[in-house]
Amino acid sequence: MRILNLLNNDIVNNYSKNEIVQMPPLALAWIGDAVFEVFVREKLIFEGGRNVKQLHRGAISFVKAEAQCRIVRELDEYFTDEEKAIIRRGRNVAPHTVPKNASITDYRYATGFEALIGYLYFMKEEERLAFIFNKAYEIIRNVKE
Repeated sequence: MRILNLLNNDIVNNYSKNEIVQMPPLALAWIGDAVFEVFVREKLIFEGGRNVKQLHRGAISFVKAEAQCRIVRELDEYFTDEEKAIIRRGRNVAPHTVPKNASITDYRYATGFEALIGYLYFMKEEERLAFIFNKAYEIIRNVKE
């Protein structure tokens, strides 16, 4: 996965674990959202997607709150206690807006998932991100089929 190559590059700063843990959960979720989106887009393109409209629809099915909530719930047994704490921090942040196409519960779990992705990204946990990305992709792909 090319997105993970960024982790071994000078583009991503070397933050201390303490700095990363103290980041606001919504900041972690904000970067996590972007990282997960790039992963999904890359995966869809290399599966043979060429029509931008179809690629966009495909990406939405992976990044919408309902899908990310499903991912968190189905991967719960795989998360470490530390990862569960990051998810909980992200999930417990009161949303500034009410999502129009998602329940509050789904939206909060999605925020927790994105916070975890942001955390692992900043921690440069390449193998862990790859594991979670691939499991998440399988979960949503199976729902779509």
